[in-house]
Amino acid sequence: MNNEELVQKFNKQAHKHEKHRRDEADNKWRRKICGSVKGKTLEIAVGAGMNYAFLPYDSDYTGVDFSPDMLEVAAAGAKEYKIDADFILSEIEHLSFPENTFDTILSTGTICCYKDPVRVLNLLNTWCRHEGQILLLEHGLMDNKGLRWLQHYLNPLLLKLYGCHHDRDILEIVEASELQIVKHERAQLGNLYLLWTRPAG
Repeated sequence: MNNEELVQKFNKQAHKHEKHRRDEADNKWRRKICGSVKGKTLEIAVGAGMNYAFLPYDSDYTGVDFSPDMLEVAAAGAKEYKIDADFILSEIEHLSFPENTFDTILSTGTICCYKDPVRVLNLLNTWCRHEGQILLLEHGLMDNKGLRWLQHYLNPLLLKLYGCHHDRDILEIVEASELQIVKHERAQLGNLYLLWTRPAG
């Protein structure tokens, strides 16, 4: 699937995601990972703004997405939650921030989409301040071998439908990057990965 096809797929999902934004205000896993957000913050693949309910009110916040329709609903949501936000329409791989720019970089449900997720994580490593943090909430391979087999089997279909991989080992990907894992947790039969990381020293 090329990038243009992927953008169109997420454009079509934008208003569906917008409707679910308020439902996500009760998501305990988003609450847990976003509870660590502080300072100058970059959220990659912001989507419809599913994390707004958990962001500090004084956040210096920048949201990035490659889908113009997603950014449109994200901007509307930021006003609703009274978040002072800047938005950038771009693929993450095409962005260029100075080194040591952000105190917090947040990614929730994005590692599944990138062709080269390790490269993306290494970009985050560069953009994050040395004393900062990269917070990840991602879905991936489950613990159970039978369920993992099913994820591999269904992945081509799910990728075509939703534009994301459902059979990636998120912990393995993060360990292959330059990020240093401070803490990680698993939930929902291992399908959900919560990782608190920091940039390489």
